[in-house]
Amino acid sequence: MSTQATTAAPQESGKNTLRWLQLGVMLYLLLVAVSVVSGGFKMAVGDQAKTLFEFASHPIAGLMIGLIATALTQSSSTVTSITVGLVAGGLPVETAIPMVMGANIGTTTTNTLVSLGHARCKEEFRRAFASATIHDVFNLLAVFIFLPLEIMFGLLDKISEWLVSPMMAAGDMSAANSFNFVKPLTAPAVDVFKSLGKMFPSTTGGIVMIALGIAIIMIAISMMGKLMRKLMVGRARDILKAAIGRGPLHGIASGSVVTVLVQSSSTTTSLMVPLVGTGVLKVRDVYPFTLGANIGTCITALLAATAVTGEFAVFALQIALVHLSFNVMATVFIFSIPFLRELPVKGAFLLGDLAAKSKMAVLAYLVAVFIALPGIILAITM
Repeated sequence: MSTQATTAAPQESGKNTLRWLQLGVMLYLLLVAVSVVSGGFKMAVGDQAKTLFEFASHPIAGLMIGLIATALTQSSSTVTSITVGLVAGGLPVETAIPMVMGANIGTTTTNTLVSLGHARCKEEFRRAFASATIHDVFNLLAVFIFLPLEIMFGLLDKISEWLVSPMMAAGDMSAANSFNFVKPLTAPAVDVFKSLGKMFPSTTGGIVMIALGIAIIMIAISMMGKLMRKLMVGRARDILKAAIGRGPLHGIASGSVVTVLVQSSSTTTSLMVPLVGTGVLKVRDVYPFTLGANIGTCITALLAATAVTGEFAVFALQIALVHLSFNVMATVFIFSIPFLRELPVKGAFLLGDLAAKSKMAVLAYLVAVFIALPGIILAITM
């Protein structure tokens, strides 16, 4: 028995070493892919970036684009990383901000699908669905509050601009000096994709680069999530156990840490759904975790921004900071005001009651929030 344990330990250690190496490769591919998307965007549209994205210049349309894209990819990290690449290619920051907000809403569909595993038991399903949708209601409330502020005052634009102002004040609009260790590492691989793009006419070549970059981002983030879960799920579970009943601030911090460890806010929040469904935790217990998950998921876009160099590099970092600023401000503002803090809880309980009464209410909710409403709004605003 002891011999088997002794043999198993080095094997597991070897597997973990291999996983860390694979994680490093996936991170490298993510950084390369963001630069490829940026280069492809510049190649495809040249000086016509604003014209190409004119349809998304309406803030509500941008919000719906971010929502739909994230609902389809089931990863806000993927959508925000792609957005970083597009901003690095010339997409205006003010156009990208609503897309980042929409990504927060779109990522919540995973929790809802997980809650369906409790559909056989009415009371379990009520709790599970409430746990799943508290993330939705909070993010919808955050957008309802901060999108009008952004439209009227450019709040997030100004805050993120202030955060990157030291680079601007230095008179160098490139972040290359701050992240000069990244470009030499990624340049050879990026050059290969640029050579591939140049085999086609400029517009076609740019589109090919964007498509390849997006595909690589999706693959890299998906693999990073799987590897991190294998490497860190034990530690993540320990953090969750330690955080239960320790107060909201501890819950928010723990949710952030767990999400950074597993590289997926969907995973963090989905872990909570069965625990609430089976009665181990209460909806109010997991509420702070979901807020922490929103903050923790911002790490991917920040990492992606380190890959960007050139004249728009500062703006790529700025949009990544917009994502972080939005989630931190929404958490602080909503959670610190008792009336607002209760709204997501009440909304989640209401949706849980409706779901327990009729399974069709779940389908109607998913179709309305993630398909019908965004589609109608896009059709009107385009």
